[in-house]
Amino acid sequence: MSTGVIEVVMRTDKTSRDFKPMHKRWIVERTFAWLNNDRRLCRNYELLMESVEEMVKLLAIKRLINKF
Repeated sequence: MSTGVIEVVMRTDKTSRDFKPMHKRWIVERTFAWLNNDRRLCRNYELLMESVEEMVKLLAIKRLINKF
């Protein structure tokens, strides 16, 4: 996996009350919500980090298969 850079985004207009989600943040939050819907990933059942990574990969494959 590649290491990402965290970018802090400051609000420019404090008087605006319109909700406009940031694209990248929206994708990350939606992905975490999908992961939380899986029974094995919503709690810490796994002992090893490698098994958690494999479960995330399996969930992604499962979502792609169900999409088509």
